[in-house]
Amino acid sequence: MKTIAIVNQKGGCGKTTISINLASSLARLGHKTLLVDMDPQSHCAVGLAVPEEQIEQSIYDVLINQSRKDPARITEILWQINDSLELAPASLDLSSFEVQMTGIDQREYCLKKVLEPLNGTYEFCIIDCPPAVGLLTFNALRAATECIVPVETGYFALHGLSKQLQTLDVLCRKSTQQMNVKVLASMYDIRTKMAREVLGELRKHFDDKMFKTVVNFNTKIKEAASFGQPICEYDPSSKGQADFSSLAQEVLGKQAASQQNKQIVNSLTSQLQAISTSADEILAEAKMKNTRLAAKSDDVSFLLNSSKEQILGETDEPLEIVDEQPVELMEAEPAKPTLDEKLSDYYGVSQIDGAVMFVTLYPRAASVQIAGDFNNWQPQNSTMERVGKSGIWQTKVKMNPGRYRYRLVVDGQWQQDPYNEKIELNPYGGFNSVLEVK
Repeated sequence: MKTIAIVNQKGGCGKTTISINLASSLARLGHKTLLVDMDPQSHCAVGLAVPEEQIEQSIYDVLINQSRKDPARITEILWQINDSLELAPASLDLSSFEVQMTGIDQREYCLKKVLEPLNGTYEFCIIDCPPAVGLLTFNALRAATECIVPVETGYFALHGLSKQLQTLDVLCRKSTQQMNVKVLASMYDIRTKMAREVLGELRKHFDDKMFKTVVNFNTKIKEAASFGQPICEYDPSSKGQADFSSLAQEVLGKQAASQQNKQIVNSLTSQLQAISTSADEILAEAKMKNTRLAAKSDDVSFLLNSSKEQILGETDEPLEIVDEQPVELMEAEPAKPTLDEKLSDYYGVSQIDGAVMFVTLYPRAASVQIAGDFNNWQPQNSTMERVGKSGIWQTKVKMNPGRYRYRLVVDGQWQQDPYNEKIELNPYGGFNSVLEVK
């Protein structure tokens, strides 16, 4: 039985949502799965429509029985969600577990001993851990063969990730067990520039220590939880279900590769140290980037008004601005940045010299157009131009002051502007991007 602990001491990163929907997706694929709730808030039961008032015994009772050398009858507390998924619910009593276990030998192994008899009965066991470091989380780590650390794609979440990994390292330093640790990007909102940048940095630094699957921000997932259903039952055709189906397939694929290659897994401590170091590097780079941006003397108008050769550094002539004074490069930037690097901070819309500049990135597109109420929703009236071979598209449109709605038309496909955070629902169930011209 593969046992996966979903761990992060930071609240609000989607641990319970991931636990419920990953377990449900694995079960939907025909794999017998057990979901164990180790959070005293008992949100797994709520998210699967298990009536709290009908839960007479929880995982707390089983753990206490185990510590008292009584038979651990975990099968007596299970709730059958469907043919392939069962839940070991939590209860508020779990909040007193650590105090009651004070002084008891091997108290961190209670859950491991409870789950051992279930080997062969279930293929997967998913453990939802509480948003705190303590005996409950330590029990989950001792029982687990794998650990998933969900990370919300926000700047402050990186601080939480670094501290979480350092804490896990301390907790497991004395452990001889071997475990795979993977980072999972969750609650990803493509509409925000910060989320896109953080996801890019996570992928660059964590590489094979990170799932390729990304759990996107999705209102359908929240709706499903409010109805007590996993997303695979509530809306099987939703983007949220596609994300968790992909995650389940990746978990299954990783399991098969591990069995086939028979490679020795690195120790948990070494993995955590490597990931934690990468998290610290991301934070350091983010701080350096903020300092560099604050010190820049050139701005977006210079970038868009300069020739392509000047921006790309394909000429020996000095870069110039409007007053014909040469731009002084910072000592921290010995190499001239590429066009993509310079414009990466300016994707979206900018108001320059009485016009609106649209800049976006579609490396594989053959054509990009803009349709909005400023051009009677006729995309052929506002065609964007590709800048070299970089995949960057841009155009300048004269507009009077006011509020405008628009969409991008990429190779004939209408979609919202991914680099504009301001959106509103349109009559067709999609989203229009919104622009305020002053």
